[in-house]
Amino acid sequence: MKNEAHARIKINQLLTEAGWRFFDNEEVKANILLENQVKITQQEIDAWGNDYEKTKNGSLDFLLVDSDNKPICVLEAKKESLHPLVAKEQARKYAKTVGARYVILSNGIVHYFWDTTKGNPKPIYKFPSPEEIGAIKNWNPDRNSLANEEVKVDYIVKVQMPDFAGKPEWKGSIEASKDFIWTNGLRFLRRYQLKAIQALQGAVAEGKDRFLFEMATGTGKTLTSAAVIRLFLRTQNARRVLFLVDRLELEDQAWKAFIEYLKPDYTTFIYKEHKSDWRKCDILVTTIQSLMHNDKYRYDFSPTDFDLLISDEAHRSISGNARAVFEYFHGYKLGLTATPRDYLKGVDPEKVKENDPREIERRMLRDTYSTFGCEGGDPTYRYSLLDGVKDGFLINPRVLDARTEITTQLLSDEGYAVVVPTEEGEETETFVSRDFEKKFFSEKTNGIFCQTFLENALRDPITNEIGKTIIFAVSQNHARKLTEILNEFAEQLYPGKYNSDFAVQVTSQVGDAQQMTINFTNNNLNGKTTWLEGYKSCKTRICVTVGMMTTGYDCPDLLNICMMRPIFSPSDFVQIKGRGTRKNTFEFTYKNELNEEETQRHEKEIFKLFDFFANCEYFEEKFDYDEKLKLPKPKKGSEEGGGGGVDLDKYTSYRLDSLASMVEEPIGPEGMRIDRELFRKFEDRLMMDDIIKKNVELGNWEHVVSHIQQEIFDKPHEYFNLEKIRKAAKIDRKVSIREVVEKIFGIIPKFKSKDELLLEEFDKFISIYPPEEDVNLRALKYFFKAYIVDQDIRKIIENKDFHALQTHPTLTISQFKAVSNKYREVIPVYIKDYINLERFAA
Repeated sequence: MKNEAHARIKINQLLTEAGWRFFDNEEVKANILLENQVKITQQEIDAWGNDYEKTKNGSLDFLLVDSDNKPICVLEAKKESLHPLVAKEQARKYAKTVGARYVILSNGIVHYFWDTTKGNPKPIYKFPSPEEIGAIKNWNPDRNSLANEEVKVDYIVKVQMPDFAGKPEWKGSIEASKDFIWTNGLRFLRRYQLKAIQALQGAVAEGKDRFLFEMATGTGKTLTSAAVIRLFLRTQNARRVLFLVDRLELEDQAWKAFIEYLKPDYTTFIYKEHKSDWRKCDILVTTIQSLMHNDKYRYDFSPTDFDLLISDEAHRSISGNARAVFEYFHGYKLGLTATPRDYLKGVDPEKVKENDPREIERRMLRDTYSTFGCEGGDPTYRYSLLDGVKDGFLINPRVLDARTEITTQLLSDEGYAVVVPTEEGEETETFVSRDFEKKFFSEKTNGIFCQTFLENALRDPITNEIGKTIIFAVSQNHARKLTEILNEFAEQLYPGKYNSDFAVQVTSQVGDAQQMTINFTNNNLNGKTTWLEGYKSCKTRICVTVGMMTTGYDCPDLLNICMMRPIFSPSDFVQIKGRGTRKNTFEFTYKNELNEEETQRHEKEIFKLFDFFANCEYFEEKFDYDEKLKLPKPKKGSEEGGGGGVDLDKYTSYRLDSLASMVEEPIGPEGMRIDRELFRKFEDRLMMDDIIKKNVELGNWEHVVSHIQQEIFDKPHEYFNLEKIRKAAKIDRKVSIREVVEKIFGIIPKFKSKDELLLEEFDKFISIYPPEEDVNLRALKYFFKAYIVDQDIRKIIENKDFHALQTHPTLTISQFKAVSNKYREVIPVYIKDYINLERFAA
């Protein structure tokens, strides 16, 4: 691995990519001059050296001019070994002399953009274009108007129905006008939502531009966001807003909410549906994954495209290297989270493994609070679940400990041991909770789960049937099994009442699963309840899912939540628990014996949280369960089914299969020519496949990949496979099927080399951890790349076997010593958590 410096080459490339010109052409003049305002020749460029080593002090000043040939920006270019900020004062002095307002500081690795009239230099990851600098110059938002805007409870309603107060149905107050409000879908802000917005305004007045709202699930973070968006757009402190989510269902949900709350004043688009005309909108909603794929955010967007960024469930949507997307854009930044930073305060980093999900998420939470300027752990505004319960807006769960004997043993340090017959005789196999429904299967345990739930579930207060329930399963296959068991129980308990509609599987493999979640909320999943005609509740009582209904799913009349799986993500646990916290009034209007209308009402006061895998204890040691259920003892099952543990006579162990061997054969020159032909044949094969073409157009990548694997790979005649295609295309790293298809269909222009990907990953890293002035950037970059590409280096660093670096060809001890202590710790953890090392294997 070469360790060469190319500051000049990199800076020149960044300038030309941004639309700056060193030389005149037939249409336009050069807009890059030397510091004495003379034009540049190619001979001069070559004479500077690759790293400005032939210039005085290893640096050079460029002057960037506008269309009128007037100075607009000074670029201070440094050699790689110098931190660009060392030239800050020198650049400011020169900019003042020539009358340029803006400064770019760069050494080819790290870059800063500085408006010298306000604030400090900010990290950038590509140079601004002449048009962008012009737009920045013409954009003069007023912070005072943002801080002083009066926001009242009707801030959103004034968009939805500006003349609501003049309507005859309006009775002068929210309390007296509930029917009017409900009929028209008007959304008045609650007092804590007002306080959140006022806290943000106070932070703006203090000069801050990053904010974090820590608000419990069910407290209306999206409505609060809509009010913040209106605040910024109305006061002209934002021209366009980016709303980031981490799941597709949340993308659609946010879009619908902003349409409901902010139309007609503001236009909301989903990025994937408006890739060519998204600039026409005021609010752009997208998943973080859409922007990260192929680094789309760097190529399709300018850093100045959004003046306000909002990250929903921030410690998930901008965790790890996804934060690079967030840092790429300028402007105000607001994070939303339901997971408090101190939620994992009981996790001792010294006692848990580095890759323990709780430790990973603890780091994510810590980094999230730092991202929004809340290093001390105090967000801009906090409204907890307990606050919501105390104020009467939310409901606390009644938590039930529902461990079976088998799950208790699976959860123990020793695990659950089973004697398994083998060819050599008998062998003891030990399983832990992670293995449940993955390597360890027990139909009887699943039966006990379902039986226990049905015997203890909260019932609908109007009909007395099982209350609406979400069950979280381990996998789609597990969800299918549980659904079958529940429907069998329902047929025994209520013959002919449900006809297999009692429970439904709601996972990505099921057609229209997303619509099912909507129908469940709207009480029409598989029709209306058959228990009471005219009552608004659905026939289906239970949705069995894996992750689809975890985040951002609203169903106020939910009465039971079952965790029939171990949960290792703290944010998933908080979100699952939060599904049932919303209040609800169960209501049924009927005619009595006198033919008079009467209404029966019941307020939702509790919901039950069934914990079959001690998840509460996993996250909150010595958790005080509200109720400990007595479950049936494990016993042999009967023909009629029912309770019991694992039937050892019928026990089957399903193990993951690993690669037994791999043979690599040398290929001669003739083979290379054949390989080149092979790629062309593969390209032709895909371009003629209507199924692939259709699904590429629709973005159904799972179908594309599955079709290629099943119908095209490893078939007679061509015997296409990914490794052959990689070699045929001369790619020096591993590629995915999707990447190959994207290249063939022109979605990406080329296959990036391993070194190009390494540089992109390093750019993301330093955007998240900007180096201080005393950091050796060249050494930092070299260590980062070496740790990714060399497994041996990773083992040496992990085992602290540093003497092995004395003679190591990839990274020497002197190169390692040049890396500061902070980055020796940060880089390995960052790479393990957030970079797919397989991608860089040859």
